[in-house]
Amino acid sequence: MPYTPVAPAASEQDTRSATEKTAAAPKLTRSIGVVGGTLLTLSCLTPASSLFVIVPDSFASLGTGTALTIAIAGLLCIGVAFTYSELGTLIPSSGGEYAMVGTLMGRLAGWLVFILSLIVVMIVPPIIALGTADYLAPIVHLDPQYTAAGVMLLATAMGLLDLRANAWITGIFLVLEVVACAVVAYLGFTHTHRSASVLVHPVIDAGHGHSTAVTAGLIVTGLATALFILQGFSTAVYLAEEMENPRRNVSRTVLWTLGIGAAVVLIPVVAITLGAPDLKTLGAGDVAGMVQSWSNSGIGTFVSLCIALAIINATIVMVIQNSRVVFSSARDAAWPTAVNRAFSHVGRRFGSPWVATLVVGVPGAALCFVNLDTLSEVTGVAVAAMYVFVALGALVSRRGEHKHRMAWRMPLWPVVPALLIVVLAWVLYQQSAKSLLITGALVAAAAVYWAVYLRPRQATHWVISVPEDEQAPVEAPTATTAPLPGVTT
Repeated sequence: MPYTPVAPAASEQDTRSATEKTAAAPKLTRSIGVVGGTLLTLSCLTPASSLFVIVPDSFASLGTGTALTIAIAGLLCIGVAFTYSELGTLIPSSGGEYAMVGTLMGRLAGWLVFILSLIVVMIVPPIIALGTADYLAPIVHLDPQYTAAGVMLLATAMGLLDLRANAWITGIFLVLEVVACAVVAYLGFTHTHRSASVLVHPVIDAGHGHSTAVTAGLIVTGLATALFILQGFSTAVYLAEEMENPRRNVSRTVLWTLGIGAAVVLIPVVAITLGAPDLKTLGAGDVAGMVQSWSNSGIGTFVSLCIALAIINATIVMVIQNSRVVFSSARDAAWPTAVNRAFSHVGRRFGSPWVATLVVGVPGAALCFVNLDTLSEVTGVAVAAMYVFVALGALVSRRGEHKHRMAWRMPLWPVVPALLIVVLAWVLYQQSAKSLLITGALVAAAAVYWAVYLRPRQATHWVISVPEDEQAPVEAPTATTAPLPGVTT
């Protein structure tokens, strides 16, 4: 019998209703493997955009300590990857974080995580798209807002296509993105101006030709930005229902994406650190200017265009993946019946949830004309809070019936998720009071909706479903029973 999580207080009749609902729920087509999933997730991580858009700010505050800070953040991200890999293979659902947390910690926790993810779903793509015009400037000058809106509509149109086609289309863009990073790394390493010792004994420009040491406190403070630079690998869990053999491929996709993405960012950062003419130039963060000084304007233009393509690529993948979250919420009956029916509809020709895609993409185009500074801070709070919920889910993932389900199991459990909770709590503490209050208000409103609408209808609404063919319970291994290859119980 398929496994369908229900609230502990639900009656037997409620359980039957939930099971019948899951069996009749619309399903996505399993069409991608590790390669396709890694291409899509890497495109969402968009390491080139992080390298050329976010890293320059870190150079200003951390100097030659930027690479060390990103390396430390990479170690922390391994712990995050472990939690997502375990929960993503234990609960392979396109609902991502909310399906994992809701199944393990109850419907209310899952609902709150969904609201946090919805904040990210609606705000991050237009924020990324708004950077497109700046990097198209070498060939054409465009209005940033209208350009971003056009990118959002293009991403929406792409999201309506077959996922396998999108994996290879975005893969082509990703190749150009990685080539640009490789060009920067090559030029930086062939024009070095300082020894590698500055990477472990970092310094920063103090003005008037002097430098000062980067303290441990500055590096710890910079970890929040460094984590944001590397984030994105976890979105592989959104593709769990469209991956072949998700219990094996989800974890592989998460870990491969983190490893490749971190390398694509970190290696050019080291090259730029060593190749910058002086600390003042490094702190200014004008990577395009350094590339031109190392080569010529033609190569600088090429790098800028590759960055623009990386932004467009990331926007396309974000719309694709985020639409799966909206689709999954409707399939789990988070909304009134008519809305659920529309959001969970899957087109026959391309097998994509086209209404959910429009719901993510079209409002995103409108948001390109709104001041998103405050919303960006709120998004940071939402991401950190969501990671805390996932880490809590990992702490309780090995009890009860979940203890003996087939899944990838992280090493050093429960130390890894416990440490993550402490670090992420510190990250939240560093955020502005305004962003914390706004996020808290949204979560409180979501809790009211849960209490007034969802909880009284828990027999039919917000029944968190997981694909039935992937949720068959298994017995603990015995002398005659071995786990599947690549999977532990």
